[in-house]
Amino acid sequence: MVNSTNYSYFVFSAYFYSDNFKYLYFVIVMMLYMLIVAVNTFLIVVICMNRSLHEPMYLFLCSLFVNELYGSTGLFPFLLLQILSDIHTVSAPFCFLQIFCLFTYASVEFNNLAIMSYDRYLAICYPLQYNTRMTFKKVVLLIGVSWFYSFLTNGVTLSLSSPLQLCGNIINKVYCDNYSVVKLACSDTTANNIYGLIVTSVSILCPVSLILYTYMRILKVCFSGSKQTRQKAVSTCTPHLASLLNFSFGCFFEILQSRFNMNSVPNMLRIFISLYFLTCQPLLNPVMYGLNLTKIRNMCKSLVFAKM
Repeated sequence: MVNSTNYSYFVFSAYFYSDNFKYLYFVIVMMLYMLIVAVNTFLIVVICMNRSLHEPMYLFLCSLFVNELYGSTGLFPFLLLQILSDIHTVSAPFCFLQIFCLFTYASVEFNNLAIMSYDRYLAICYPLQYNTRMTFKKVVLLIGVSWFYSFLTNGVTLSLSSPLQLCGNIINKVYCDNYSVVKLACSDTTANNIYGLIVTSVSILCPVSLILYTYMRILKVCFSGSKQTRQKAVSTCTPHLASLLNFSFGCFFEILQSRFNMNSVPNMLRIFISLYFLTCQPLLNPVMYGLNLTKIRNMCKSLVFAKM
């Protein structure tokens, strides 16, 4: 009979001892987190404080930037404490809380990118009907549904994972991950695996399918439209596509790492891969949208130079 118990804490085995460099790592991660908080907060304030930016596209961007803050806060403070700590452990309740935060962040990110692609589709393919199709109430509804769906599905995920009887408490990562916890279970995990597969498929395939469909329609209109239409499409869609590709690749590598044996991969590379979609995306989005969208760029310039 296999011994099982409900562990009150988990141990992270991916951290390696580096007393000579841990303060350097701490400073680098701290600066990265401060930069993410600063740029995302700044853009949220810019959008909220300027009525000219109270349009559907910018409201969706505001939701995206809020999600970047949410996901970063679910990771970085915890990561900073672990870097300075000599014992890399975390209590079980906090571990499940981090799983909830990071999984909802990923789900909201995909949902938000799908909504933004639908918004661009209406703006480019149906410009005369855009204001009647994308009303303020519809914007609020779409944002609310994307967040509510993510919180609901990941709440069910935790309700299935937290009661599991575990045979161990060692997680081979630098943060908590639901699949890593499920792999430690001695009890039956059929329900967890089936539900996890369904939710992962729906949360990724549905938004990505919507995005692919809308961009096929956008490209069709661009090739048959005027030069001005093509320029508008390129200026508004390029940041969105770059954000989608970056986040999709990051999630793809993370899923591969979770599902397959990566012991032959160097430890530093495994840590980088697991942290990529949680660290690069919160920085890429503000840079891409802040620099590429003319209205936001001009508004940022006016605010910065007004204070000088």
